[in-house]
Amino acid sequence: MEAQYPAHWEADVVLADGGTAHVRPIRPADADRLRSFYSRLSDESIYFRFFGPRPRLSDKEVERFTNVDYVNRVALIATIGAEMVAVIRYDRTGPGEAEVAFLVEDAHQGRGVASVLLEHLAATARENGIERFIADVLPANMRMMGVLRQAGYTAQSQFADGVVRMTLDLTPTETSTEVTAAREHRAESRSIARLLTPGSVAVIGASREPGGVGQTVLRHLLAADFTGPVYPVHREVRAVAGVRAYPSVTAIDGDVDLAVVAVPAESVIDVVKECAEKGVHGLVVVSSGFGETGAPGRARQDELARIARAYGLRVVGPNCLGIANTDAAVRLNATLADTVPGPGTVGFFSQSGALGTALLQRVAQRGMGISSFVSAGNRADVSGNDLLQYWEEDDATEVILLYLESLGNPRKFTRLARRIARAKPIVVVKSGGTPSGHSAEELGLPDSAISSLFAQAGLIRVDDLIQLFDVGQLLAYQPLPAGPRVALVTNSDALGLLAADACRAAGLEPRPPVNLGPAAGASEFGTALSGELASSDVDAAVVIYMPPLPGDTEAVAAELVRMSKDVPKPVLTTFGGHLGMHPALRLEGPSGSQAPPARGSIPSYAAPEEAVRALAHVVRYATWRAQPAMPPPELDAIDTDRARTLARSLLAGTAPADADTPAHPEGPMSGPADPVTVPAGQASSSPGARTRPGFFAEPGPPVEIDASDLLSCYGLTVWPAEVVRSPDEAVAAAERLGWPVVLKVADPGASRRAGTVRLGLTGPEMVRHAFAEFADQLGEEVRLAVQRMAPQPAVPTVVGVIEDPAFGPVVSFGLGEVTARLLLDQGFRLAPLTREDAAALVRSVRAAPLLFGEYGYPPVAVDALEDLLVRVGRLANDLPELARLDLDQVLVGESDVLILGSRATLRTPAGPRLDGGPRRLS
Repeated sequence: MEAQYPAHWEADVVLADGGTAHVRPIRPADADRLRSFYSRLSDESIYFRFFGPRPRLSDKEVERFTNVDYVNRVALIATIGAEMVAVIRYDRTGPGEAEVAFLVEDAHQGRGVASVLLEHLAATARENGIERFIADVLPANMRMMGVLRQAGYTAQSQFADGVVRMTLDLTPTETSTEVTAAREHRAESRSIARLLTPGSVAVIGASREPGGVGQTVLRHLLAADFTGPVYPVHREVRAVAGVRAYPSVTAIDGDVDLAVVAVPAESVIDVVKECAEKGVHGLVVVSSGFGETGAPGRARQDELARIARAYGLRVVGPNCLGIANTDAAVRLNATLADTVPGPGTVGFFSQSGALGTALLQRVAQRGMGISSFVSAGNRADVSGNDLLQYWEEDDATEVILLYLESLGNPRKFTRLARRIARAKPIVVVKSGGTPSGHSAEELGLPDSAISSLFAQAGLIRVDDLIQLFDVGQLLAYQPLPAGPRVALVTNSDALGLLAADACRAAGLEPRPPVNLGPAAGASEFGTALSGELASSDVDAAVVIYMPPLPGDTEAVAAELVRMSKDVPKPVLTTFGGHLGMHPALRLEGPSGSQAPPARGSIPSYAAPEEAVRALAHVVRYATWRAQPAMPPPELDAIDTDRARTLARSLLAGTAPADADTPAHPEGPMSGPADPVTVPAGQASSSPGARTRPGFFAEPGPPVEIDASDLLSCYGLTVWPAEVVRSPDEAVAAAERLGWPVVLKVADPGASRRAGTVRLGLTGPEMVRHAFAEFADQLGEEVRLAVQRMAPQPAVPTVVGVIEDPAFGPVVSFGLGEVTARLLLDQGFRLAPLTREDAAALVRSVRAAPLLFGEYGYPPVAVDALEDLLVRVGRLANDLPELARLDLDQVLVGESDVLILGSRATLRTPAGPRLDGGPRRLS
């Protein structure tokens, strides 16, 4: 039987030097490609691989190497263009063990090809049940030993018979995960650096027509005084804008690092191939006519990304505004924008091309500078995630501003942001989404959930573009506040009171405004501001200068700057209604008046409320950043292996006898909102289960189960309940569980309907009477459950998990009160949770004061609730099969928590989570 080709192993990857390659399983049709690859190898590479000379591969060897079963014998190759540049393979040698070997073409050694291939082969091996790789290596082959040792897996080596035998345990470790993330970061950062710091630029499609797209980009490159050569490319003309033109990019005499493509959409693919032949590193495609035009354009866009990556190129666009870098050593303006701000410390990413021009104009109008700018357009390849990794390393960038219309890989986005925001603030304005991206509705999460997840990652999410720049200018030029206490210095009593009200509304703590009166001048403002900043009760200051009569504006501004420049507390102002960096409030850089504003310059806002709003965003960010980054805690009573075995057994219809619901009626069950739709051990076999080792099928229909046994694997116990079918069974169950008891309807929607619960039943007659009432009301076939009354007093809460297709596992929390549910008062956090995440999640809901002894409720065991949330987050993170989990209700008492009901939905995953597995481009 012919082996089934595992297409889901294919991936585009970024190499260590920023170039790209395509990784895929080998096929029989690769025979000639393998022969060509082998012919380019040096004698040394061949000797290291085969332990002796081998001038050529025999036909039998070629056939064996290219025909694999993708389970016991697997080979992956890396290709650039049409050529194979590397191959890695394993051959199973025993239970859980395989021998591994790889070869990289000499011209591509040192680019990280072997490391990324090893990551992908290890993932395929684990998928096929292989736990260890064995490699026999000649002692002189230091490069191969280095690749194996630096992978981050647990490695052992021994020397015998002139060969070093290395053994790699393929179980992912914290070190291997960190190694993968670090390599991804370096590679993607370098790939963007090659785009933003080119030594030369070609503009393909630069015509003589005034106002044409290509000529516009060319003129902007020349006007910015780009430091390298610029080459116009046009099929017919000899010169454009006074610069010699070339008929094709391959005809250019010198090297070309970056190509700006401004030709019709149908010609772009041919241009990409020419650029690959020339050795171009990256493309900026400003041409339209791609994904924004519908299905045919989307197919053309996918082909653009595929071809470019296959040939080792990164692509910005298509349908984009372009890129810019204000570094004096580069001076790159490869955009369609007439106005690009001067040098500064802000990195700016805009997904929208059309809006990008207006955004750059607003930045320039405010007097802010930028370090670099990228408009990604349709994001066929380069995305905001790539830019985040570049700006993390870029010393010229201190603040990151993002305008996003959609989220391509939200899980990776939040992972990167959580790390980067510890050093550089990230401000995001996100619109409602686009058909080609992930909107909040498409993600399955409310927009408030996305805000919660952004906050967890330390992102500053703002509502609109005005706030984006309001917050950005404060972060770029002033220090972070140590707390929420705000001093207000003003010459208007009314404006001071408005500012104080705005502070309280934004969660800040204003001091009584210092009203200097309308005649106040420089000395009065300086003295007042100095006194407020000197107070230990002040963390930031807002100065309002709105003189009713013309005053000495320059002197007041100079005094404000003098009093604040050496104080580690932020100062911001409403200075005569000016918006942005007022010239008189600037600290000049070392280059004088032509330099961008230096740190310590005071930003101005049109109204005090806008200043306060920006400050509130920064205070929340500073509070998050001041908390140390903590890993998820170590937990006791965790049995992950048992949980995984149980989940897979349930999906395969082969659950063990002791799983979830026992066969006898005396066993525990879920509460009324958590029925056992398919009892454990009786779950039907799902088409989504793996049909053979090594392959994921399409997700099958969900299997709903009582989650009691899954929860027990994570140290959580569900308050016992029993399904009953008659009054006598109900009484017997009550006797076993202990009086008083609850009789309730056991169906998914019971907790949302009135009259489905009878509380406080203290004897057999009360139970029989309640049973009869339910039978009369809902029919004789109604499924009822008996549960012992939970201790009182307690606060009812609801805990849930959803496996979001983009974000991955998300934990939700809210109070179980009817009002809280109706108002959708929920908090959300990405799994796994740290102790700090759990504490923030509990306190994120508006009804949280009920847990802390307010409004007549007793204080309850919030620490036990937080521990439950951490354990649920760990469960969600460990089991990709867990599509949904509902704990309804969770009673939080004075000393402990009780789970009254639990229901889980399992589904076979179609593959690794979006940000799981080895490195790959989306």
